[in-house]
Amino acid sequence: MQINGLHHVTAISGPARRNLDFYGRVLGLRLVKKTVNFDDPGTYHLYYGDADAAPGSILTFFPWDQAAPGRLGIGETQETVFRVPEGAIGFWTHRFVELGVPHEAPAKRFGESVLSFRDPDGMRLALVGLPGVESEPCWTEGGIAVENAIRGFHSVSLLLADAAPTAAILTDIFGFAETAREGSLIRYAVAGTKVGGVIDLRVAGGFLPARQGAGSVHHIAFRAADDAAQEEMVRRLVENHRIRTTEQRDRNYFRSVYFREPGHVLFEIATDVPGFAVDEPAAELGRALKLPAGLEAHRAQIEAVLPALD
Repeated sequence: MQINGLHHVTAISGPARRNLDFYGRVLGLRLVKKTVNFDDPGTYHLYYGDADAAPGSILTFFPWDQAAPGRLGIGETQETVFRVPEGAIGFWTHRFVELGVPHEAPAKRFGESVLSFRDPDGMRLALVGLPGVESEPCWTEGGIAVENAIRGFHSVSLLLADAAPTAAILTDIFGFAETAREGSLIRYAVAGTKVGGVIDLRVAGGFLPARQGAGSVHHIAFRAADDAAQEEMVRRLVENHRIRTTEQRDRNYFRSVYFREPGHVLFEIATDVPGFAVDEPAAELGRALKLPAGLEAHRAQIEAVLPALD
C-alpha cells in the first residue's frame, strides 16, 4: 500500500562537526548514514533519523565549512517540524534554555503546542507535542529519554506568494487535502499518515525571494513506495500540470526525481526502496563512511579532504 507524505528534508549547514553535535547530542537524533554529496564528493552528506531510519524521519545536510548564511524568502521551506510526546514540550524548553539554543516561547498552532527554535546555522525548526506518540518507537541512545524523544517529522511549512498552484500539486500528486486554516497558514494533510503527513502553506506576498545558504532547506522529498509509484506521479505531473521532472537518479538508498513546483520550492519524489540498510547492517547505520560504487576507487583521496567528525 502506498504511504504518502514526506520522505526526507535536505538542508545546507556550516561545519559538519558542529552539525553532528547539534542534531546528535542536542536533539538526540540517530546518524543513520555518513556518506558524501554525490555531486560534490569532497563534502559530507549526513543523514539523521529515527531508530529504524524510516522514511518520514530523515533530515539530511550538505555541510560546507565556509557556507554563507541563507536568506529566508518566497519559494522556500520556512520551518521543519518534528513530533514529540505532548508532555515533552516542557522538557525541551528547559533543555534549550540550559544549552543556549535560540527558541521562542511555546505557542498554540492549530490547537497543538509548538516550540520553535533554530540550529547553529539559523535553520528554522520546531517541535510539536502530540498525544499518543509516546508509544511509538524512537531512538534513545542519543541520551534523550523515551518519554521525550523525537518521533519523526510532523510537517514542513512553505513560504509562498500564492498557495493555490502549490496546493494543486500537493492534492493531485501526493494525496494531501486541505484540513484547516489559521491566519496566513493553510494546512494540508494526508489521511492515515502519522509521520510526515502535514504540509502548511504560508502566503506572504511581497517578500523577497529566498537566497540559499547555511540554514536553508535545499529541497523536500515526498514518498513513493517504488519505481512504479514514482513513474505514476511523474506521468500525472506531465499530463495534469505540464511539469517535467529530471531523469531518475540513483541515490543508493532511494531513487529520485526532482522538479520545481509552481511556488518555486524544489520538490523530490524518492522511493522507499531499497532503504538505508542496503550497504551496512541496520545496527551499524551511520558508523562508517559509505561511498557509491563509482567513488570507491577514490576513497583515500575523499577521506583525506573530509573533516574529522570524532
